[in-house]
Amino acid sequence: MHAVQILPINETGADHSPYNILSSMAIEPCTVATYPHSMVDLSAADFKRITAAHDAGTLTGGRVAYAPVKALKFDLLRAAFRKFSLRASAARGADFDTFREEQRSWIESYATFRALVETHGTEVTDGWPEAHRSPIGTQDWLATLSDAERETFGAEVTFRIYIQWIAYDQWNRVRQACADCDVALIGDIPVGVSIYSADVWQEPEIFDIARSCGAPPERVFAADPFTAKWGQNWGFPLYNWFAMSRDNFAWWRRRLRMMRQMFDLTRVDHALGFFRIYSFPWRPELNAEFLPLSEEEAAAKTGGALPGFVPQDDSTQENQDKNRRHGETLFKLFLDESDPHCLIAEDLGEVAPYVRPVLEHLEIPGFKIPQWERELDGSYKSGASYSRLSLATYATHDHPPVKAFWDEWFTATQSDSPEAAAHALFEMKQLLAFADRTDIDLPRPFDAEVHLATMQGLLASNAWLVIPMITDILGIDDRFNVPGATGDQNWSARLEVSVNQLDETFAPPLAGFQKALFASGR
Repeated sequence: MHAVQILPINETGADHSPYNILSSMAIEPCTVATYPHSMVDLSAADFKRITAAHDAGTLTGGRVAYAPVKALKFDLLRAAFRKFSLRASAARGADFDTFREEQRSWIESYATFRALVETHGTEVTDGWPEAHRSPIGTQDWLATLSDAERETFGAEVTFRIYIQWIAYDQWNRVRQACADCDVALIGDIPVGVSIYSADVWQEPEIFDIARSCGAPPERVFAADPFTAKWGQNWGFPLYNWFAMSRDNFAWWRRRLRMMRQMFDLTRVDHALGFFRIYSFPWRPELNAEFLPLSEEEAAAKTGGALPGFVPQDDSTQENQDKNRRHGETLFKLFLDESDPHCLIAEDLGEVAPYVRPVLEHLEIPGFKIPQWERELDGSYKSGASYSRLSLATYATHDHPPVKAFWDEWFTATQSDSPEAAAHALFEMKQLLAFADRTDIDLPRPFDAEVHLATMQGLLASNAWLVIPMITDILGIDDRFNVPGATGDQNWSARLEVSVNQLDETFAPPLAGFQKALFASGR
């Protein structure tokens, strides 16, 4: 394999979603390797003492328990920071100061914001004192503190910068390790940031916090009644593009330069939203209030506003032209800050007719998911027909893996409903026809032969990139996220064994995938 795609690495909030981020620039501290051999400031004695106190062995199995994991990580990071503060060499101190200066456009403000979160015990800024809700107010507040209080707060600020220094260094080394293995590292840039992010706190004028972005209702993600009726309400503020244009989109340029530093290629999340984006006039916390309402009742409650596309919908040709130009302008900007042919557009969902032609013109590959690429009779389009400028996969983090939907189909073929059984059998046949394996008898449960066939079909497509999820490569049914659903099941799935045990535990499916990979000529 010559490419590995990962989820966003930005710092996450209380819901731990890698797409609901607290900073467009800061890296999630949980990704930092906190071992003595990976952090020169962490002593073996401190590591042993802290991991024992947290009973670290209990945190490595089952679903990820974020709260105790983060508590452990931060105790280890604080121990390393104390040693760095007391005994850092002149060279390491100079390296830290250089990093702080190079990142000054964002990191001081970010670290101040994170220190305030620590002070108040919550990232939800609505409950903070008014003085703390802006950088200017915070500076005025700091001036009123005693020297000791200011020193304590300043140490927390420096600690947050220290974490980012370590994280940036480690992720740069990850990229170099990938390069040494001739593997391209593909990153992911979320479409939005949390309304309670350091970015909104620092520059509220470049965001539109009156509306909350999301996606329109669609059959694929009808996970709950609200999503089926109104769509997905993600809660991110919209961008004030006019305000961003005043400094030539400096915020976006900085963000893209960071991605260019860390990754060989960048997946642009929800590319459709840069042409026009679906949004709500209420926050997700109010979804339950709006669920039973009609459009007229909802409009009365909001003062006339309803969910819909902005800057405008596609109801007229003039609107479509405006939306097309809007997206084209933004993607040209993104290309300005990226290496050639290093952007990938996640163009899934309700795709306007102008989106893919614009991406093709700019030579930016989009996604091809076989189940969604169909002929008029419902059969899958041939993988040979896929544009070379595309990325093929059966699923993203938002979808069930192949084994999960095949198991669902097989169960349906055994049901008492002739219609359900016929539909499921049709879907099985179409998937195997896409894989050019119509010789496999159906119906049948998911097995090694079906698994290998699905991988062969994807690898045989004409798409430039084929990026199966790790779950599809291994032939397992773990799911990472169910859009619209809430609870601990999202973003907490963990592979049943560690990475260095995959080759042994999953030897048969990996051998089959390797065989299919070599046979494809990729």
